[in-house]
Amino acid sequence: MKKSLLSAAVISGLFCLASGQALAKIDASEAARLGQDLTPVGAEMAGNASGTIPAWTGGITQPPAGYNPEKGYIDPFADEKPLYTVTAANMAQYAEMLTVGHKAMLEKYPSYKMDVYTSHRTAALPQAEYDKIAKEATQIELAEGGQGLVGYQSTSVPFPLPKVGNEVMFNHLVRYRTSGYEYNPNEMVVQSNGSFTPVRREAKLVMAWAMGNPEPNRLFYYLDKVVAPESVAGLQTLVHEPMDQAAESRLAWQYNPGQRRVLRAPQVSYDNPVATADGLRTTDMVDVFNGALDKYDWKLVGKKEMLVPYNTYKLADTSLKYDQIIQANHLNQDLVRYEPHRVWVVEASLKPSERHIYAKRVFYVDEDSWQILAVDLYDGRGDLWRLQEAHSLQRYDVLSSILVSDLSYDLQARRYIVYGLMNQEKPYKFGLNATLKDFSAAALRRAGR
Repeated sequence: MKKSLLSAAVISGLFCLASGQALAKIDASEAARLGQDLTPVGAEMAGNASGTIPAWTGGITQPPAGYNPEKGYIDPFADEKPLYTVTAANMAQYAEMLTVGHKAMLEKYPSYKMDVYTSHRTAALPQAEYDKIAKEATQIELAEGGQGLVGYQSTSVPFPLPKVGNEVMFNHLVRYRTSGYEYNPNEMVVQSNGSFTPVRREAKLVMAWAMGNPEPNRLFYYLDKVVAPESVAGLQTLVHEPMDQAAESRLAWQYNPGQRRVLRAPQVSYDNPVATADGLRTTDMVDVFNGALDKYDWKLVGKKEMLVPYNTYKLADTSLKYDQIIQANHLNQDLVRYEPHRVWVVEASLKPSERHIYAKRVFYVDEDSWQILAVDLYDGRGDLWRLQEAHSLQRYDVLSSILVSDLSYDLQARRYIVYGLMNQEKPYKFGLNATLKDFSAAALRRAGR
């Protein structure tokens, strides 16, 4: 009888892990580990046994001397040289630390390389965020079906001790991005010969918790306007993002300059293509992943030491021109920094009842920032199709690891797309104050006129 009960419990637990159903909230003894053997966000405080990953000592919380926001971020590691470089010739030596997508890039393009530097655990949040995480850690659990949160108030890490894949993904979705910001990101579709035309945007995002009167079940509000090139200028997109997308689907509107009309835009979701991405990016690839979790079963594979893009201050250098960054087949890899870090590995498998162009996605999520740093994307035949890569840095002026850029390499089409570069643009404007009127369909209509 004891064996039967044990087997039933194990089977039940495995079913929960595979299906992403809600587990019990963590108890006080588990939460007490935060700030002890775990960092305030739930990462392992200690370094690894080999010493290639250091202990977390608080991250970078102060700008270096001479920092001027108008001139961009100073690289605190500018004097460092690569410890080694991974190429097609030696990749077998590092195979266990490489994503499937990175291996494929190394095999496909002789010019592709990965310069690996000393690991620095720079991620840090404001103390107020740590306080929220500790306070809400024992209150939050997944809603039935794993698509929403129960007991959530405003923490940026609802699951510091994740037990299922859905919990890791929610940590990414609600991670700290300050109260909001305005920025001018560029989107470049890069052809096989290296040619590209920047698509320029004016965009702003405000987290719902930072607004005085947010609607119920809201995570954030987002608005962007394409300002160049002329062929697509004027296209605007407005999103009201629900926290629980099982209870309420995403609300989206678009202004089409050709029609001069604001229309509801249910197509701004899932695998519908981004209008300006030439088929290289689906809507749910924006921010590496966004939106509802309902099309996939989310399996938490575990934590692993990997070589991932990290502390990419060099890529954000405002002295760089875009044609110094963009090259045929891949970015200028001299500007990309890789470090060994621990990441959570989450495997998303398309449910038999659902349709999506990606049958499987494998996510690699940083334990310190909860930012997705890489994704392997597979087609319906089970073949690797694309690699997503996210380049982040610790923005020490606002204590947030907001991306420099993210990109997707199409290994079958030999093209790629880069989003977010701002080397030749105005810097981010953080601490954005906004009201619901600023994110209304009427505001979209007025901006169109």
